[in-house]
Amino acid sequence: MKRQSSATDLVRPPLPPDSGVRTADSPGPGTAAGLRWGLLGVAAFSLTVPLTRIAVAGLPPLFVGAGRAVVAALLAALALAVTCSPLPRGGQWARLAVVAAGIVLGFPLLTSAALTTAPAGHSAVVIALLPAATAAVAALRGGERPPRRFWAAVAAGAVVTVAFAAVAGGGAGGRGVADLLLLAAVVAGAVGYAEGGLLARELGAWRTVSWALVLAAPVTLPLTVAAAVPHLPSATAEQWAAFAYLGVVSMFLGFFAWYRGLALGPMTRVSQVQLVQPVLTVAWAALLLREPFTATVVVGAVAVVLCAGAAVRSRRPAAGPVVVAAAGQSPPGGA
Repeated sequence: MKRQSSATDLVRPPLPPDSGVRTADSPGPGTAAGLRWGLLGVAAFSLTVPLTRIAVAGLPPLFVGAGRAVVAALLAALALAVTCSPLPRGGQWARLAVVAAGIVLGFPLLTSAALTTAPAGHSAVVIALLPAATAAVAALRGGERPPRRFWAAVAAGAVVTVAFAAVAGGGAGGRGVADLLLLAAVVAGAVGYAEGGLLARELGAWRTVSWALVLAAPVTLPLTVAAAVPHLPSATAEQWAAFAYLGVVSMFLGFFAWYRGLALGPMTRVSQVQLVQPVLTVAWAALLLREPFTATVVVGAVAVVLCAGAAVRSRRPAAGPVVVAAAGQSPPGGA
């Protein structure tokens, strides 16, 4: 079978196959590469919240959330057609549906709705729980058994995030609904990230996000049309530019790097680089939206990031060695 086929293309272990056996947390070139790719993806994603805030100021939230996925799906379909990419097989379709539900539908739609009322800096702090949530889902999905301190850190992060949301949002009468939408977006994103990172080891990073976008198109296209028909989108050039970035970079190119990093893994370690995302996002919000660095935002950001950092670092090494498939061979149970 050719190296470029879907069965062997990018069926990559978390670490490079320079030896037959490695522990799950062993440092190595694969880990460094995964962190670099992950950081590139985070840099691309850091603009998503403030630019969504700009876009929804002139465009319907549903149009922004679904329309950006349609733009990305068109690019994905073109890329898949030009490269003559083979179709996913068997259970890969169901797993792609999970990825699509998380990152193509859930996260964009929920955050677009929340950002109609919630400031970008505030939203970034709530979304800062995403790395810990991704690590938790990755641990469950990968069959790992993290120590109790891992789950304690995750629980602490959830409590701190909810407390921050209640105080900064003025309770249920303030931005309570927006904060619930953001927390739901965190769950959707975590599931989509974890499953996508695993699937990228079989299909490749860019094919995973591309097929997920194409699979979701029958849902995102009607939603976009439904949002556009009652009130034809009319916005400023700045708002359309923000929408274009969301479709091309946040929804498409950024995931090339992010899923590549997660695929190289280890996933729970690579997810740590996302801890810098809220810091970058708050900085972008201050620069682009003139949002102030309030004491509440700063304290909330520090608290949530510390809890998330404790969670993703509270992993004991795997109990036994992990056998790494040699180049050109599928791992046990792989495609």
